[in-house]
Amino acid sequence: MEDIDVIADPASAAAALDPVRARLLAELRAPASASALASRLGVPRQRVNYHLRLLEKHGLVEVAGTRVWGGLTERQLVASAAGYVVSPEALGAAAGGPRPDGDRLSAAYVVALAARVVAEVGGMARNAVRGRKRLPVYGLDAAVRFRSPGDRAAFAEELTAAVNGLVSKYHDEAAPDGRWQRLTVSVHPVPKGVDPGAPEAPDAAQATDVPEAPDGAEGGERP
Repeated sequence: MEDIDVIADPASAAAALDPVRARLLAELRAPASASALASRLGVPRQRVNYHLRLLEKHGLVEVAGTRVWGGLTERQLVASAAGYVVSPEALGAAAGGPRPDGDRLSAAYVVALAARVVAEVGGMARNAVRGRKRLPVYGLDAAVRFRSPGDRAAFAEELTAAVNGLVSKYHDEAAPDGRWQRLTVSVHPVPKGVDPGAPEAPDAAQATDVPEAPDGAEGGERP
C-alpha cells in the first residue's frame, strides 16, 4: 500500500469524493468485508457493494484476501493507499497554476504553487512506481512562531537571501547531464486548532479561520 495516491483521473476523483465512498476509503485502511462495512456505516450491504465496485473499478480499493463465512466466500477489501489527494489535473483546462507575475504575498499564489507541486510530483511519482524507480525529491516541513509581524518580515527577507545564495552556488546552466529542479517555499499561518507538529492534514472545517491582517493588509499577515 502506498502512503499517498495522487488522483489525476476525473472519474476516479468523482468516485473518491462521494461522501459514502470517501468514508469507505477511510474505513478500508485495514482490510474489511462488505458486511462488516455495512454494519459500521449503518448502510445496507447492497449499497455498500455498489460503492465498493465503483472504487475497485477505479483502482482505489483492491482485494486483500478471502475467507469462508457461513458457507460463503467473502472478499476482504483494502484501500490501495493510506491516503488520497486529488490533483488539479482532474480539473483539466479549469485547473489553475502560479502566474509568473503573480503576487508572492497573496494566498492565491501560495495555493497555486502547492497545486503545481501536487500535479507535477504526483504524475512523476506514478511513473516512478510503474518503472520501479525512486523519484529524487526532497521535502522540508518546519513550524516557527514569530514574536511580531516585523520578525516575520525579517525572516522572509533572510530566507529569500539564503535561497538565492544557494541557487547561485549550485545552479549550472550548461551542465550536460543536469536536470532542472523546482524549489518551492511557502510561509503561511497555521489554522486555529491545528497542532503544527501533527502529521495529519487539518480538517477543512478547522482551516477556515483568517488571521487578523496587520497594517490593513488583506488576506492575513504579509511579510
